[in-house]
Amino acid sequence: MSAKKRGEKFRGRRTHGRGKKAGRGKGLRGGHGNAGLHKHKYMYTVKYMPDHFGRHGFKRPQSVVAHNEVINISTLNEFLPRLLEVGLATQKGKTVTVDLGELGYDKLLGNGNVDKPMIIKVPQASKKAVSKIEEAGGKVQLE
Repeated sequence: MSAKKRGEKFRGRRTHGRGKKAGRGKGLRGGHGNAGLHKHKYMYTVKYMPDHFGRHGFKRPQSVVAHNEVINISTLNEFLPRLLEVGLATQKGKTVTVDLGELGYDKLLGNGNVDKPMIIKVPQASKKAVSKIEEAGGKVQLE
């Protein structure tokens, strides 16, 4: 006589030894998602997700955080024709004068190339930006 296969062994048994719902669909998973992390899945939480609960770190008050508005030389070159049209920049001969502080910028950065001599008024500027503008025959006036 041969041994019974599992299916034959449980003929007439409602759950085939798997409990009430297990073995069909998504049954008996211990809840969905993060269910049970404080209960029956607590050891898993301790082992693999120790920082899951509670607050971590801090956020500095926005009144303390400094937000510098910066502009690169390349961006300034793009905007220059428009600034001249609107009257926010002036041109005498080949030299263009721009007040970046008045436009709301705090710092001039040195990415890009200088096409023409410029006189730029700005609160701060990087060394690279100052050297590039002076090489082109302009100057930077720090406020």
